[in-house]
Amino acid sequence: MNIITYNVNGIRSAVTKGLLDWIKDAGPDVLCIQETKAQADQIPSLLLQQAGYHVYSFSAQKKGYSGVAIFTKQKPDKVTAGMNMPVYDNEGRFLRADFGPLSVVSVYHPSGSSGDERQAFKMQWLEDFLQYINVLKQERPFLILCGDYNICHKPIDIHNPAGHVNTSGFLPEERQWMDKFIDSGFIDTFRHFNQEPEQYSWWSFRGGAKAKNLGWRIDYNMATANLEKALKRSVILSKVNFSDHCPVLLEIDESVIAE
Repeated sequence: MNIITYNVNGIRSAVTKGLLDWIKDAGPDVLCIQETKAQADQIPSLLLQQAGYHVYSFSAQKKGYSGVAIFTKQKPDKVTAGMNMPVYDNEGRFLRADFGPLSVVSVYHPSGSSGDERQAFKMQWLEDFLQYINVLKQERPFLILCGDYNICHKPIDIHNPAGHVNTSGFLPEERQWMDKFIDSGFIDTFRHFNQEPEQYSWWSFRGGAKAKNLGWRIDYNMATANLEKALKRSVILSKVNFSDHCPVLLEIDESVIAE
């Protein structure tokens, strides 16, 4: 199974740039989308269905904001929208699809870059999210949490780390949370295969950042530790340019996942 996570920074904009043709060519089995910035009727469901995908989305109440989606070739056994927490679910940040014993999630963690209020919201979300996932693992122990985490975990994951120590997305408390999250039983699947520097998934639109590779790695496919033997490879698809993010691919072998 090939799983791709991709923050498209507005699905309608990405479609005008060729997103649908790329989906057809890349052919992921499961595509987890973040920041759709669209309501359900604004997602090109018919075109995706014609390309062989079942389409599921969870939008923010605020139009043109946030939103997640999952496009999948295999029809899930069950799809769950939200975490039953209205303060977060109103922003359309969590969508889960179950395939037998495996659950794949598209999650869009909040950004704190707009100011102290949203940074506080982000930190509360992180604690509540971890608590929610710890409970969910009891019911669904094989989890892959795909999405934009809006956190660079380590200095290797960001250009000029010394210059960003006070920047949302690389704050000590955010990085400590990421330590705690991984220690709770998750694998950063990209770093499981690749320890090279200058591997990024987001670049500012300003100052030619992508051409200079002045980026951040904030998009992850996190897998529960019990899936380690199923992991085959993970690749950042940095040449895909429909957004300020790029997709991140994870390939797994479903046959080794036990019931």
